[in-house]
Amino acid sequence: MTAQQRLARLARLVPAGSAQAARTPFVLLIVLLLGSGLLALLLLNAALNKGSFQLSKLEKETEELTDRQQALQQEVDGYSAPDHLEERARELGLVPGGTPVFLRPDGTVLGTPGGGQETGAGAGQVGP
Repeated sequence: MTAQQRLARLARLVPAGSAQAARTPFVLLIVLLLGSGLLALLLLNAALNKGSFQLSKLEKETEELTDRQQALQQEVDGYSAPDHLEERARELGLVPGGTPVFLRPDGTVLGTPGGGQETGAGAGQVGP
């Protein structure tokens, strides 16, 4: 075999098209995959930033609502203090009840019922 015959035989083994044409779809596929990956990463980053801003906004709102709840609780505690309750009851015309009276199961009364009227000496005192 001569050198020309060998070259002709080798030329038949190599595909007839250019190597550039076979690489083009592969290169386009790689570029497309990289581009879509970068776009997905950008969208994911934007979604995380949006969630972060919402989280900080909700944390601030929670802090404000907690402060408001504590202020309201202090106000309720002030209204339920015994001295404030007594003062408010007197403003409404209520008087101390005096000695309690009990009913027994058989219907008899234990104690002597008395009016809940304010006396000069006992004014301001609740109970015995």
